Amino acid sequence: MKIVRYRTVSTISWGELENDIIYPLSNAPYNGGVRTGESLALSDVMLLAPCEPSKIVAVGKNYYEHVMEMGGDYKEIPMLFIKPTTCVNNPDSGIPYPKITKRLDYEGELAIVIGKNAKGIKADDAWDYILGYTILNDVTARDIQQSDGQWTRGKCMDLFAPIGPWIVTGLDASDLELTTRLNGEVKQHSRTSKFLWNIPRMLEFITAGMTLLPGDVVATGTPSGIGPMQVGDQVEIEIEGIGILRNHIVEG
Repeated sequence: MKIVRYRTVSTISWGELENDIIYPLSNAPYNGGVRTGESLALSDVMLLAPCEPSKIVAVGKNYYEHVMEMGGDYKEIPMLFIKPTTCVNNPDSGIPYPKITKRLDYEGELAIVIGKNAKGIKADDAWDYILGYTILNDVTARDIQQSDGQWTRGKCMDLFAPIGPWIVTGLDASDLELTTRLNGEVKQHSRTSKFLWNIPRMLEFITAGMTLLPGDVVATGTPSGIGPMQVGDQVEIEIEGIGILRNHIVEG
């Protein structure tokens, strides 16, 4: 099932998408939303980020090749950081290029959307807490990240987390192909089977000390091939079984 969040002329709503037809839901799927009995065409709406997270918990350096291209600083535990809600951006929308940075990078990632309160969960039970999967671009002001010596400012500017285009439920995410294209040219290509920390271990580690709420997002890390974008560029992240998250770069 594909879950969408969308805007019409008068409303913002949730829905289930089947064959380019949206069946509106009474509420978010993780808040008991059910079909209202109505329907409308996908072409008649604007898709929004398919969740409203209280936080985005991101896992850094979760592919070996990316660890190497970033200098080889491998940790024995996952490296975590949090992107705020002001980072959330929509599919097919503009990513601003802030004037305070000279290098703006793409980072294509599989994103987990949490379906119910998760605290202190065990790896064997992790699947029970997942609503579904979507795509996230962990946009990064690379020069600022490197000069600051920590990641908050470089990764947390406004609209630095496009998410979408929808959530896919019932997907086996253990070995999915991920491809990032910049202006049609392939820049990243890998599979989720290459994670250093798989999804159950990630969720056990994160929730050992932090509660994940329904709608929260866990970004699972980017493969090697990160690189800069320029104003006017189009970036596409495609993940097998989900679809394509497409955005363009605009002046910030």
